[in-house]
Amino acid sequence: MADFTISERHRVLTGPVINVDDLVITDPSGEQHARQVVVHPGAVSVVAVDDQRQVTLIRQYRAALGVELLEIPAGKRDVPGEDPVLTAQRELLEEVGLVAEEFSLLGEFHNSPGFSDEHSFVFLATGLQERPHNRQGAEEQHLSVLTIGLDDAPRLISSGEIRDAKTIIGLLLARERLGE
Repeated sequence: MADFTISERHRVLTGPVINVDDLVITDPSGEQHARQVVVHPGAVSVVAVDDQRQVTLIRQYRAALGVELLEIPAGKRDVPGEDPVLTAQRELLEEVGLVAEEFSLLGEFHNSPGFSDEHSFVFLATGLQERPHNRQGAEEQHLSVLTIGLDDAPRLISSGEIRDAKTIIGLLLARERLGE
């Protein structure tokens, strides 16, 4: 298989959350094409499951959609060089006030590879204990925390109540890992 190459890369936007680069790619036949790529530091998300198979979720406003979404706790990998599991532990405590005895990686995925390089890790957290949260930012300050049964996840996904991709991926992987 012939390779595509990036012939040019220019930063056109530097923002607090993302950057945007203009690229010129050269295809295997030598033809060049313009592309834009969202450059993202990556993210983590956590499926926090207690001993009764209850999952902690948040309902949080998402400005890109103008609505609140039901999601698993998550956050950007905004500390350079930090191990993803440490980021996941920090985000779980920050958003919902939970610490876990055990974190295990459920999977990794690319959120929207057609236009973004964002790479995400999703973890399973068990052996949960409550601690004071430390919410950051306007959306986190106004989020609400709720629990659902892990076994209710497929119904909530198919009904459209859960529409967030990382949450769907995480919940389904957690069900598979823990057994239905």
